[in-house]
Amino acid sequence: MFIKSRLRLAIQKSGRLSDDSKNLLMRCGIKINFQKSSLIACAENILIDVLLVRDDDIPGLIMDGVVELGIVGANVLEEKRLSRYMKGEQVIKYEILQNLDFGICHLSLAVPIEMKYKNILSVKDLKIATSYPYLLKKYFDKNNVSFNSFVLNGSVEVALNAGLSDAICDLVSTGATLEANGLKEVERIYDSNALLISQNNSKISTEKKYIIQKLLTRIQGVIKARESKYIMLHVPESKLKSIVTLLNGAEQPTILKLTGHTNKVALHMVSSENVFWETMEKLKELGASSILVLPIEKMME
Repeated sequence: MFIKSRLRLAIQKSGRLSDDSKNLLMRCGIKINFQKSSLIACAENILIDVLLVRDDDIPGLIMDGVVELGIVGANVLEEKRLSRYMKGEQVIKYEILQNLDFGICHLSLAVPIEMKYKNILSVKDLKIATSYPYLLKKYFDKNNVSFNSFVLNGSVEVALNAGLSDAICDLVSTGATLEANGLKEVERIYDSNALLISQNNSKISTEKKYIIQKLLTRIQGVIKARESKYIMLHVPESKLKSIVTLLNGAEQPTILKLTGHTNKVALHMVSSENVFWETMEKLKELGASSILVLPIEKMME
């Protein structure tokens, strides 16, 4: 039973986004004991209840006002929006609060490797198996090409080998699954990643808005930390400007005097880009030494 004062957050029970969503909440300092058989988990240190549901149920739970927040793939959200729109149903307003840094994939049209594919007209009037019929229809309508949709939830790749379709439209991360099933990607239909979404802001109480803002600030801090590195190194003063430019710092660096050196200083800074071995080699060429690159656990600006 829900307690009205507690914020309700829906996440995927199992699947692509489940573990990453739980990990994100953990890194935000939210203490939750997820039980395998339970569909609701209550946070111990903040007024949040987490609902574990099917991913394609999350947009509806947000739109219909059952929960205030949800973590869902952009593809699932857009499919639900298009479904309601094309069926003539009311599409209740929602808000995208934050793009998340996981669940990155894209929806693509794939055909047999041996098929001679020139352009989208090559699949005109063919049967295409997909779990995303409305996104597929929007793309084909935009290109003014007719097709036959075959809706299949689950392992869409098997539809072609089973003789159920001529092509498929499915999510792609690495392309390995397509290749293993004798398919090739020919049209990129929709890019997707995980999103934090909320109800229409006007329907949320002031108390819950405060919790949402607190959670959002923490999520942004976690994402920023994952994107950044803390760097410490010794550098010649004459090369300081070149080294700072190379590191692309989020803020101005801290420069410290180095004991026993008159022409070298210690530089500490947060870099907003990955520091690859090639970057470290360039730093070395510029005269840097004692180079340390450290992960950042938490970050707040």
